[in-house]
Amino acid sequence: MSAPETPLLRVVKGDPSDVELAALTAVVAAAASARAPEPAPKRNSWWADKASLVRAPLAPGEGAWRASALPR
Repeated sequence: MSAPETPLLRVVKGDPSDVELAALTAVVAAAASARAPEPAPKRNSWWADKASLVRAPLAPGEGAWRASALPR
């Protein structure tokens, strides 16, 4: 025969009711099954960011047409 398993929970002090033991077992089982949160995905470098390809909005005003062709 196999060796007896050790209990998952053991009441050391007090006399809990069946409802209290069931609630405690549910909490312990939920905590044991919870996974650690996954780390956030790494952000691409600023060099590879495609947002830099999006054109800035044009600002109307004197000389705006000339400034629109200048590199930023």
